[in-house]
Amino acid sequence: MSEKIIVSRDAGVLRLLLNRPEKKNALNREMYRALIAALDGAARDETVHAVVFAGAGGNFTAGNDLADFRDFAPGAETFPALTFVRAAAAFEKPLVAAVTGDAVGVGTTLLFHCDLVYASPEARFKMPFIDLALPPEGGASLLVPQRFGMAKASQYLLLGESFDGAEALRLGLVNALASPEDVLDLGMEAARRLAAKPREALLAARRLMRGEPNDILSRIDAEAALFAKALTSPEARERFAAFFASRAR
Repeated sequence: MSEKIIVSRDAGVLRLLLNRPEKKNALNREMYRALIAALDGAARDETVHAVVFAGAGGNFTAGNDLADFRDFAPGAETFPALTFVRAAAAFEKPLVAAVTGDAVGVGTTLLFHCDLVYASPEARFKMPFIDLALPPEGGASLLVPQRFGMAKASQYLLLGESFDGAEALRLGLVNALASPEDVLDLGMEAARRLAAKPREALLAARRLMRGEPNDILSRIDAEAALFAKALTSPEARERFAAFFASRAR
């Protein structure tokens, strides 16, 4: 397991802590592979009843490491990011997220696959895909309009505006707010409560609430095909180059 993903267990709950604070926990291939392995293990482990995502150092995640996007080559291995979001979407046990600081890109879209989300009021959610000349990912083109309605989905996907914890609570993305120091405790307590529920009834209720998983997986795959094509477009390459040039100053 990568040292950038710290795995711990507590009363039937598996906690996955994103641990790359110097990069605001931006997710690279190594981290995605570790998360995929952890979810695969959790799915098969009868003693794991819920999973919690959290970030170290005050941020959830700044999203995908753009170096992976910049270095993308057609015909390369399947993006681990795609495998991860498919794994999260298909995961059959409850998922909980504890969000502080930045939750950018996949840091926001992952939350639509979670059953419970807790955040600090100062948390900043943003889906800047179009600003990078990329389409949405992670099923966002389907799930964001369903959750937010078309007007707000357009505001946050098409305009790419950011929103805070209070707005996330109002929109139904977040269940409750707490101070940054208390968010993880709140998420872990909720996960422990889920883990203590009758297992088969809980999983059955979750399946019924979510509906047919192939609808989400098909949308994720359709987005991914467009995403891979867009990554090699001149417009996207220009945006990535501008981003790294600004970082080098």
